[in-house]
Amino acid sequence: MPYLTRAFFARSCLEVAPALLGCRLVHRIDGRCLAGRIVEVEAYLGGGQDPGSHSHRGPTPRNRAMFGPPGRFYVYRSMGLHICTNVVCEPRDHGAAVLLRAVEPLHGEARLRRARGGRDGFELTNGPGKLSQAFGITLEHNGRSALRGTLRIEADPSEPQLRILTSPRIGLSRGTELRYRFFVDGNPYVTRSSRNRSAEHLL
Repeated sequence: MPYLTRAFFARSCLEVAPALLGCRLVHRIDGRCLAGRIVEVEAYLGGGQDPGSHSHRGPTPRNRAMFGPPGRFYVYRSMGLHICTNVVCEPRDHGAAVLLRAVEPLHGEARLRRARGGRDGFELTNGPGKLSQAFGITLEHNGRSALRGTLRIEADPSEPQLRILTSPRIGLSRGTELRYRFFVDGNPYVTRSSRNRSAEHLL
């Protein structure tokens, strides 16, 4: 599959987020190639303009990768439990990123199931912590390039046109009114949420 470029991620994360839907998350690990189609994401703006973003109050040791060059992973642990995988967008020092919320498995499902303790179907990867666990993503990937290497995001020119819906993001206490969540309509791996019922079609 074609590699994405840094210029792809250097745009506003509100442009990058829907453009990532249909792309592939790929991880070559333990001699196997895992791949999944990205079907749900959330955008987190930089520049202090998004109260729901980790970068809202500026750089910290935890969020430093968000302020790096575009096209790198920002990986963090949520609530001390779950690993969440983001990709940095916009120019360096903006602090913007897109969270990968769900993927549809394409290759390596047997290994994905083992990593998820035998879970199957949409339970494999229908949430940011689940997909990170299934794909073997750890804090070691924080700050690494998403363009090359064993863990990366690739374009998929064979992907047909998708119907993309938007809704407010999930699980936030601030910025709850912002419709910065984007997902593929009807895909079974999208997070099951009450917000899906109020989603709007992205024109």
